[in-house]
Amino acid sequence: MSSEIVSSNLTIDAYEYLQIINNSDGTITRNPNRYPNTLATPNPDHTTLVLSKDIHINQSNNTWVRIFIPQNTPDTFSNKKLSLLVYYRAGGFIHCSAASTIFHNFCTKIVIDLHMVIASVEYRLAPEHRLPAAYDDVVEASHWIKTTHDKWLKEYADFSNCYIMGSSSVGNIAYHAGLRVAAEVDHFEPLMMIKGLILHQPFFGGTQRTGSELRLVNDPRLPQSVLDLMWDMSLPIGVDRDH
Repeated sequence: MSSEIVSSNLTIDAYEYLQIINNSDGTITRNPNRYPNTLATPNPDHTTLVLSKDIHINQSNNTWVRIFIPQNTPDTFSNKKLSLLVYYRAGGFIHCSAASTIFHNFCTKIVIDLHMVIASVEYRLAPEHRLPAAYDDVVEASHWIKTTHDKWLKEYADFSNCYIMGSSSVGNIAYHAGLRVAAEVDHFEPLMMIKGLILHQPFFGGTQRTGSELRLVNDPRLPQSVLDLMWDMSLPIGVDRDH
């Protein structure tokens, strides 16, 4: 790790890049067209390989879960239940939803290719709800999943063979959720056995730049100034990335 601190690319307007407007009340206005949504398809008469449905977890926080299962065929569930993947989608802590088309399609592909049941969790976004709000939401979702009476999960998911997965910023959230679930293992087992933690390009950082951050400070796909802004909007006010 290099001790050198460098400035982010000042030619990039991070707000414009992320298509957000910073409001004086601590909220942001997001471009609703940047990440289109896909509706769930719970009807088995629908001509799709994967069924999905949304269920509220905490209505006060507007958190919910989108459940995906393979479209039922005569032999789909004839032999055994399917592994359960609890998935947290990306978005830099500030963007997107479990309904975002990019993540709906990603979960659908996993179900088709790996033949699993997926519970994709919707958590609160920063800066309206700064960390650790998202950590709290995903742990609450894990407790909901382990005790739910939802028919799809109870009939089709193998709760003795569960995995937690997070992409990008939510690789970070999945990591913290995994630590908290491990600390509460007696409250989960034997109802829910977590067999693995899958961190998909996890979003970690500190005040000291890493070698890759120095090399990719002006990366056209995701410049450092944009990453810095997402961190600034997500962390508790008054702390830095070494919190």
